[in-house]
Amino acid sequence: MLAHSIETSEVAYVIDVGYDMASSRRAVENAAKYPWCFAAVGIHPLYIPDTKTHMSPEAHATEQDVLSGLELLANMDGVRAVGEIGLDYHMDDTPRAVQQRVFREQIRLALRLKLPITIHDRDSHEDVCDILKEEGVFGAVRKAAFPENPQTGQADARVLLHAYSGSAEQALQYVKLGASIGIGGTVTYENNRKAAAVAAVVPLANLLIETDAPFMAPEPFRGSPNASPLIRYTAAKIAEIKEISIEALAAATMENGKRFFNIV
Repeated sequence: MLAHSIETSEVAYVIDVGYDMASSRRAVENAAKYPWCFAAVGIHPLYIPDTKTHMSPEAHATEQDVLSGLELLANMDGVRAVGEIGLDYHMDDTPRAVQQRVFREQIRLALRLKLPITIHDRDSHEDVCDILKEEGVFGAVRKAAFPENPQTGQADARVLLHAYSGSAEQALQYVKLGASIGIGGTVTYENNRKAAAVAAVVPLANLLIETDAPFMAPEPFRGSPNASPLIRYTAAKIAEIKEISIEALAAATMENGKRFFNIV
């Protein structure tokens, strides 16, 4: 699936993102197999062990066992980030206190290993931002571990708000803190004025575009499984919003992605 997607498009690299231990292991395996693939490993808030939400093969493992295993994976070749991790209050099946505890533990792992972080935030904007600040993600020590953003000269916290769904105002606050904003196919949906507003105001230097495959397929493929080649439709819409060429947007976001995930 990954090979088919990338070989039938102009996509140069894929970040294969884990959401539990099994998918994180597969991401590491794919990163070892394909030279254009890199891995992010993490436990999504709805896939935490010992909760009643989406059950996985590790569903009956202890939380600490999973976190220890995740640290082993995060140290393997090809891993470029910890993620996707965060909070999800939309489903609200996993107790919020459990989500927050596991989120903090994975942030601390990323801090120890000096790895970028990709964040899942659904209906939990205030708590996500507060926890990131409290754990030192935007602090001087964290930022000193990474080069400044060469386009802005700004210190870089290497945190990506994946599939960002907050306000344009909060997006700009994150940018000031040294974060990057990820925008997916929902920006192409006619009534999604919030995503369009975010795309308009976030500086190009802090912007990444993404698929979140198999979810968030852009128009005219909404409702179908998403895949890497379809990212061009998302790029075209954002380029239109920003009043630049799709070639300029693609070149800038390619460099942003390579820098963020340390792809050389």
